[in-house]
Amino acid sequence: MSKSARKYTAEYKAEALKLALSSSSVSGAAKDLGMPAATLHTWVTQAKALGEQQLELKNGDKTSVNVGEILKENQLLRKRLARLEQEKDILKKATAFFVRESR
Repeated sequence: MSKSARKYTAEYKAEALKLALSSSSVSGAAKDLGMPAATLHTWVTQAKALGEQQLELKNGDKTSVNVGEILKENQLLRKRLARLEQEKDILKKATAFFVRESR
């Protein structure tokens, strides 16, 4: 007897994630929903890695951020920083060259 994988709709998955993230136990939420705990744990891990996260700011306000977008922005900023450091090194060498030439 083979076991077939259950298909979940995107809406069901979103609601299950909300329940799991707001409850004290992901396993308990999975039991309440009648689904495998491993499946819900996987969804929660993926959501935390790439999805919307609620953050509490220092002033007490809450905001949501998309971790995937932050990772992309971080990658772009690292590339920009590397380019700016190269440009700075070139300018340092040029300055040193002109200082030697002017003597």
